[in-house]
Amino acid sequence: MIKLRYAEIEEDAPDQARDRERQLFDRSIELLTRASEAGVKSFACVEAIHFTIRLWTALMEDLASDDNALPKELRASLISIGIWVLREAEAIRKGESENIDGLLEIAKIIRGGVE
Repeated sequence: MIKLRYAEIEEDAPDQARDRERQLFDRSIELLTRASEAGVKSFACVEAIHFTIRLWTALMEDLASDDNALPKELRASLISIGIWVLREAEAIRKGESENIDGLLEIAKIIRGGVE
């Protein structure tokens, strides 16, 4: 009985993780959309950039973990995307870029892949 329950939890865990990832990317898309509409000097942009940096930092830490079950090549590609996202977010934060739409597009693409 205990083994059956554990097996059920193991099967649910990846689905739950994907659901959490979808929710986080949905939130990121929502915030970045607001930031795009309000402009790079808005509080909406500050909020979106802060969230984006936190999200991608956590994702990259997970992707770099040996416990991550994704294929190494996919993990490496996602880490490369994450590095670009973090650099672009930092450039926006510093006023060196206005490429909110680029971050938004990446979030939408990655969100679509979480399905």
